[in-house]
Amino acid sequence: MPTDDQFAESLGAGEEPASLSRRGFLIKLSAIAGTVAAALVALPIVGVVVSPLIEKPREIWRSVGRLEDFPLGQTVQVSFVDASPLPWSGVTAKTAAWLRRDGQQSFTAFSINCTHLGCPVRWVSGAHLFMCPCHGGVYNQDGSVAAGPPPKSLAKYPTRVRNGLVEIQTSGIPISS
Repeated sequence: MPTDDQFAESLGAGEEPASLSRRGFLIKLSAIAGTVAAALVALPIVGVVVSPLIEKPREIWRSVGRLEDFPLGQTVQVSFVDASPLPWSGVTAKTAAWLRRDGQQSFTAFSINCTHLGCPVRWVSGAHLFMCPCHGGVYNQDGSVAAGPPPKSLAKYPTRVRNGLVEIQTSGIPISS
């Protein structure tokens, strides 16, 4: 039969409890802080990778003016609110397109963004060309590439006339479409 001292020894009595040193505490605190920082950095990255798989880009019809406001054959710049503005976007939610009236009820709308790097193109009516000021990209009246570095034609927005209003079907900036 064990004695009281042997029994107390087997339970750990007589030993001092392990205390956490300052160094050990700082090591554990650093490990926890590093883990939290890594999680904060990784979370947005995971969101960017997973978000396109989950969310379908919003497409909304936006009115850009009355039918009679657009003369036949002319190309004009129109402004509208982007399809996916955030509540705090303010003025940055506005975007634009080049709109040309081709017939009584038919319109063509081009993205204002160059397909090279997304710079805003301008319409030169005398030359019937879209010009990109950033790297000298030139587009024909139909949006096809005429010269410079753009890899493809200007993106087009679907258009319609409804109740006397001209509407453009908006989506995210169509640089890569």
